[in-house]
Amino acid sequence: MKNFTLLVFALLLSTSSFSQGIDLGIKAGATFANLTDVTDASTKTGFVGGAFVTIKFSDKIAIQGDLLYSQQGVELDVDKINLDYINFPIVLKYYIIKRINIQAGPQFGTVINDNLAEFLGSNIDFNSFDVTGVVGIGVDLPLNFRVTGRYGFGLSDISFSDNDFSIDTNSKNSVFSLTAGFSFL
Repeated sequence: MKNFTLLVFALLLSTSSFSQGIDLGIKAGATFANLTDVTDASTKTGFVGGAFVTIKFSDKIAIQGDLLYSQQGVELDVDKINLDYINFPIVLKYYIIKRINIQAGPQFGTVINDNLAEFLGSNIDFNSFDVTGVVGIGVDLPLNFRVTGRYGFGLSDISFSDNDFSIDTNSKNSVFSLTAGFSFL
């Protein structure tokens, strides 16, 4: 019984000290998206929002995972291409000073809504899974507020095809996002 009590006490102590390094919250903001190698394209402004969890290993190092809804695509002269994603970035955060950090890591996304069939006028199949590299900077403000700016550069191509034709492009997502968030812990 003595060993069991000691084990429970040690487990609670380690869980308590580990949970002090966990940060859970929500965030929302704007995206400024484009597709590379698309002529006559301009930036499309959209919404990004979701939740994040951060595990801080020390005063300098943390890892953060987000689950985000992100409106991306591109604006063209005649119309716009809408690509709505569910993105899961996993970034390593390095705190330069106590409240300011730089971030880098991969992001995995999948398209959940698009207007490609309307835009191109047929039943279009395309690469709906996206891999992106992410770099950014974040500021932890007082009262548990967070502000983050990130740039995502696509690593996977977007290619379109249907029964009649195939367009194999070197187009990749290029997205800048600016978010504000609030941490509950």
